[in-house]
Amino acid sequence: MSERVGTVVIGAGQAGLATSYHLTQRGHEHVVFERGRVGETWRSQRWDNFVLNTPNWAQQLPGFEYRGPEPDGFAPLAEVIAYLEDYARAFDAPVRNGVDVTYVRRSDGDYLVETSSGTVQAANVVVAGGAYQWPTSASLAARVPADVVQLHTSEYHRPQQLPPGGVLVVGSGQSGCQISEELLAAGRAVYLSVGRCPWLPRRYRRRELVHWLIETGLADETADNLPSPAARLTCNPPVSGNDGGHDCNPRLLARHGAILLGRVEGIEEGVVQVGGGLEESLANGEEFVANFKRRVDEHIEATGMDVPAPEPDEPDPPIPHLTELDLRSEGVDTILWANGFRPDHSWIEGVQTDEQGWPVHERGVSPLPGLFFVGLHWLHKRKSSLFLGVGEDAAHVVEHLESRDRRV
Repeated sequence: MSERVGTVVIGAGQAGLATSYHLTQRGHEHVVFERGRVGETWRSQRWDNFVLNTPNWAQQLPGFEYRGPEPDGFAPLAEVIAYLEDYARAFDAPVRNGVDVTYVRRSDGDYLVETSSGTVQAANVVVAGGAYQWPTSASLAARVPADVVQLHTSEYHRPQQLPPGGVLVVGSGQSGCQISEELLAAGRAVYLSVGRCPWLPRRYRRRELVHWLIETGLADETADNLPSPAARLTCNPPVSGNDGGHDCNPRLLARHGAILLGRVEGIEEGVVQVGGGLEESLANGEEFVANFKRRVDEHIEATGMDVPAPEPDEPDPPIPHLTELDLRSEGVDTILWANGFRPDHSWIEGVQTDEQGWPVHERGVSPLPGLFFVGLHWLHKRKSSLFLGVGEDAAHVVEHLESRDRRV
């Protein structure tokens, strides 16, 4: 006979632990299944020198807000993992490590959760697998010469892991830009294929980015204000928390020696065909920054805040236009695919998904009774997947879960 619990939470990252905290506060019987260890995605899908992009004061998991000596600092990877481990211990979260959930299906009004350790029956299931789930596969990967090493950013750990030559980084989101910066500092030749990801300044008018996101209300913008459901797939604008926090974007990387390319459109016999769109991508990024600064300036004027005037922007050097990149002649022996992650909820029987593959829900509440989601990008607000905002969504989901249990 299978084990039965009130609620199964899937995933022991910030979303799953925040959900577990609220369930624990209410005395609700539950278990948290984690395929690896607490914070597994942080452990296995980040590079060694990764630093959190949000300041320490924004670590605001419910009941465990940051109280350390450096609120304006940025946590390196080891501290992020330690924060999650300490959080789980603080309220004795019922985490079962090393349990992989393989399938979830309905049965007589409950859910049967099939795992690597057996089947568990539950009245409710909260899927808290996080914003980054499965690496997006590259359609052109099969056309890359066999002697060129290919890695997704989730597999990258350090420059020494790669062959000694140049690196083509495909994608200019947070991982693509930050890893490009690290490779440049290690003396590598870096070719960066720039995508549609915009960027933001780490600081503006002497205040940090996340401060402005909260102050202006941008962090609390809701998904129903997005121009389309597809806008949820827009990457998080790249910045860096390294060395006290600084800008990290394609324009800045070009100043430091990266060769910027347009979108990769094909690969034939070791020659990468580069399409147009580079100027448009850079212009879109700069427009995004300008719109952000305009919103901050308007907020400052409306509230009468006493902050320094903006500093002038540095002029950017002209960008050469390359239509192809011969990997062999340029000494490029690694391609790093920084093309993001994709959702996959095919292991949940009956789940409805939209055109982008995201589960259909209303602020984390699925149309399937007893099924909930926490930690997705734009689950409800811009901040939903962050340490700063995931607790708010977890509280909302647990409230709905408890009210459902009272009705059943």
